[in-house]
Amino acid sequence: MRSTLVMFVLVSIITAGCVSLSEPPAINESAYMEGEARVYEGVSLTPISQQGNFMIKGAQYIDRDEYVLRVDGLVDNPLELTYADLLMYPSTSKTVRLNSVDGWSFDAKWTGVVLETLLDEAKTDEKATTVIFHGVDGYSTSLELDYILENEIILAYRLNDVTLPPERGFPVQVVAEGKYGYKWAKWVVLIEVMDKPYRGYWEKRGYSNEADVGGLKFGF
Repeated sequence: MRSTLVMFVLVSIITAGCVSLSEPPAINESAYMEGEARVYEGVSLTPISQQGNFMIKGAQYIDRDEYVLRVDGLVDNPLELTYADLLMYPSTSKTVRLNSVDGWSFDAKWTGVVLETLLDEAKTDEKATTVIFHGVDGYSTSLELDYILENEIILAYRLNDVTLPPERGFPVQVVAEGKYGYKWAKWVVLIEVMDKPYRGYWEKRGYSNEADVGGLKFGF
């Protein structure tokens, strides 16, 4: 009985933060921002104004001139990168769908730096297995290093060809393609490399640490 009650409470609290397999809603052309891309690689992109979202403490507003992204942990060359530094790396664009367990999803064009580039520069230790993302709002989650490398996961600073808005995670958001929405960390200020699994904000509250879309949502 107690385990059933715990599951019910968890589902009620956090269904807005993760993933489902639903199709994006019909697109309203008038909803696009000025300069926002409508189509990329043959995929119709969901306007930013119609994209579902979830935040544990509301939108975070970060001054780009004061922003610093740290890459630390099991690395031989810790990094401290400004927003301008990130823009100087080669950029990659992808169309990736974000799905949520409470029924919404959207397709978007994400542009940013490939995480492997930063991790290579930081010189990750050969024992490293896990990469943790810490947001300025206290949120955290993790991804396996092998997954990041095999899928060329990016840290995005543009969305549908416009600068990532504050409510979407400016300065940067993790684009964890194929993973549930709670793995898409926003407002990232620290990337920490470790040699053991890590359970982040929602994972500690019962969500699966693997978070594969279509797989188990809960990891009790």
